[in-house]
Amino acid sequence: MPRPALRLAVEIDGDGAHPAAWRRAAHSPGELLTPRRQARVAAVAENAGFTLVTLDDSILPPGSGADPVGRIGAVERAAFVAASTSVLGVTPVLATTYAEPFHVSSQLASLDHVSAGRAGWVVGVEDDPAAARAWGRPPVEGSAARAREARDGLRVVRDLWDSWEDDAVIRSVATSRYLDRSRLHTVDFTGETYSVRGPSIVPRPPQGRPVVLAPAGLVPAEQVDVALVGGSTPAETGEAAAAATSGERASPLAFAEIEVALDTPNGTARERIADLERYAPWTARPDRLRYTGPAAGLVSLLTELNGRVDGVRLRPLVLDEDLAVLSRLVLPELFVRRIAARPLPGTTLRTALGLARPLSRFTTEGTAALVREETR
Repeated sequence: MPRPALRLAVEIDGDGAHPAAWRRAAHSPGELLTPRRQARVAAVAENAGFTLVTLDDSILPPGSGADPVGRIGAVERAAFVAASTSVLGVTPVLATTYAEPFHVSSQLASLDHVSAGRAGWVVGVEDDPAAARAWGRPPVEGSAARAREARDGLRVVRDLWDSWEDDAVIRSVATSRYLDRSRLHTVDFTGETYSVRGPSIVPRPPQGRPVVLAPAGLVPAEQVDVALVGGSTPAETGEAAAAATSGERASPLAFAEIEVALDTPNGTARERIADLERYAPWTARPDRLRYTGPAAGLVSLLTELNGRVDGVRLRPLVLDEDLAVLSRLVLPELFVRRIAARPLPGTTLRTALGLARPLSRFTTEGTAALVREETR
């Protein structure tokens, strides 16, 4: 059976995927963190037809070296982007390597409420020892230990989202009752490094659970909605997608990770990369495809991937330059060919991705039947 049309995501953190991208940005360095720029980039992505944007984050500054760097927290930026858009999914990166899952759960549930169901979460990992020092925590050493923290953190966050059933909030003036306490449930988790007990302090998110994205293999597939996959070739990426979605339980969608450098009116992709390479290298990663060249070639690549993945996350070389080409030449052609799909107004991010809204895991069969009857 052919896959549905591709869903399109784009990373909008900083000035672009290249470490020296700020040198070709269309704004002055001092405008990087201004609300006006955040709103402008989000508006371009939404008007172009992207399903969602992701916003990278870490407790540490982005990049390294002598270039000036800075970043506002991803959840704070996501909340601002949500308020300045109406259709676009907003998906910050958050790591539970050192952050408390209770706080992560509350932040993302709040984001889903203020965005009317357009929130997602990219599960991140803090692997720099400096992050542990910044948090004031003992370092989590080794990939297995970091994966354990991500797995346990995701489980706790999901359980906290579920700890309020959908009909827990009453808001009855006549009876002076705000909630039905029987619909609140205690999460009781004990892991290797911490324990969590109690319900969330935020009512269940509009989507039930915000959409969870994670690198393939980091956490159990049944706890993820979208697996982020990659490879050095389209064939390798397709194989990674097949492996990530081949489980017997509910399988996640697969989004290919692609770095893109496009020909623009101000220079070809090769010329632009060469210009930036004078200041810092753009190191290739084995878990990401990389495309450089004209817009038509990227359209062909995405057409080829359409039979192998459910979506893509694009990482533009320089956001101000490449996002304009994507919006003018790439996405319109994908929509005309019906290779990709625009999100519809008034829908949640789950609906835009073709994902069902999950019931709380604490919901009883009787309550589930009642909910189904009320939603007919």
